[in-house]
Amino acid sequence: MRTLAFQRHFTVGLLLLTGLWLWAEPRWLQPQTYFGFRAVAMQYSGVIAIAAMSVAMILATRPRWLETPLVGLDKMYRLHKWLGITALGVSVVHWWLGQGSKWMVQWGWVTRGARPPRAAAPDQGVLQAWLGSQRHLAETVGEWAFYAVAVLLVLALVKRFPYKLFAKTHTWMAALYLALVFHSVVLTQFSYWAQPLGWLMLPLLLGGVASAVWVLAGRVGRSRQVRATVVARQEYPALKTLETELLVDAGWPGHQAGQFAFLTVDPKEGPHPFTMASAWDPATRRLRFVTKALGDHTGQLPALLREGQRVTVEGPYGRFDFGDGRSRQIWVGAGIGITPFIARLKQLARRPVPGTEIDLFHATTVLDAAAIEKLQQDARAAGVRLHVWVDGRDGLLDGERIRAQVPGWQQASVWFCGPAGFGRSLVQDFMARGLPSGAFHQELFEMR
Repeated sequence: MRTLAFQRHFTVGLLLLTGLWLWAEPRWLQPQTYFGFRAVAMQYSGVIAIAAMSVAMILATRPRWLETPLVGLDKMYRLHKWLGITALGVSVVHWWLGQGSKWMVQWGWVTRGARPPRAAAPDQGVLQAWLGSQRHLAETVGEWAFYAVAVLLVLALVKRFPYKLFAKTHTWMAALYLALVFHSVVLTQFSYWAQPLGWLMLPLLLGGVASAVWVLAGRVGRSRQVRATVVARQEYPALKTLETELLVDAGWPGHQAGQFAFLTVDPKEGPHPFTMASAWDPATRRLRFVTKALGDHTGQLPALLREGQRVTVEGPYGRFDFGDGRSRQIWVGAGIGITPFIARLKQLARRPVPGTEIDLFHATTVLDAAAIEKLQQDARAAGVRLHVWVDGRDGLLDGERIRAQVPGWQQASVWFCGPAGFGRSLVQDFMARGLPSGAFHQELFEMR
């Protein structure tokens, strides 16, 4: 399953770092007192936490070269999220080993014991000696940066925290990351840098620092931005949906059906991701977005997006492009998740793919006659069988009902866009009945 690629990368990266750390750190094999264990565990947790933050910082710049191996920006952002959660969890352990151990001594839970006589310091180079002189400062900087990062990461995970405030405060993470890099470079066991662990950590830190500077300079996505003008709009009140057509200025590279873009209507609000509901035609340079009022910003779009309004479009992004080479496909678009399929229908109407057989299931709670008529026209023009599934009339759509409508589903691939819970239930259902692991494609359209 392509949507699980980010999980594999996450697991492999964690195992690789752990293996290299075990190779670099001989003390973990020795009998340990609590404080001997503490010293070793702080080094390990520090390495994992700063490595996770470094990769997350690199992903925050939306690098093009990682879109293909990570199967699209939506998967990259999911990996970014889990790297942040990992960094937070490991950092809490790291902090407790440092600060909590002092409290445990005061509470009488552990005994430090007599310190061994201090051995003569080995000859140190200039760099190692300088790093040693910065330890107290690095500990102080790291502690306060940790407190700030913990607060910001928790806020990022709270969906009720307004997106506009999340976007602004999350940018502060770049500055805090730079402080934590200083903390890590100074306090990491110096011998690590001359071993494979250090050879991996150094480019990660350098890439993270460069990415943090890029974020703070406001350069993320700038090279992929173009201006556009709203030329048409139509509201569907029953669906709480707005269809907007834009005329993009020169510079838009074109896009594949199923991709998305970041749309900035109000600079104070910042960019929001929306799937494009149109195929690309360089002769007309038109983009169409279908947006649903699911929050504060999307609820305000009907008032903000007026004909003649100038906006900024950034992209295209995503790998939900229907390009798996299978001639039999099942599409499932639930609610506003129908958007990428509308784009593909329009593309197939202009450029049919001979020998393809497609069933499109559109699950909705509200039946809007005008919207359904447009969808039926697009499906007929593209030669796609359309199944409109209204929850109150037909019951909830599930894998069994889909398979009953599609003979030969075993040879098909499934493309899903819609609520995450619905997607999880469908993939489990189809996999349990033998659908190949690489035949289920899902857009993970959650950017936080």
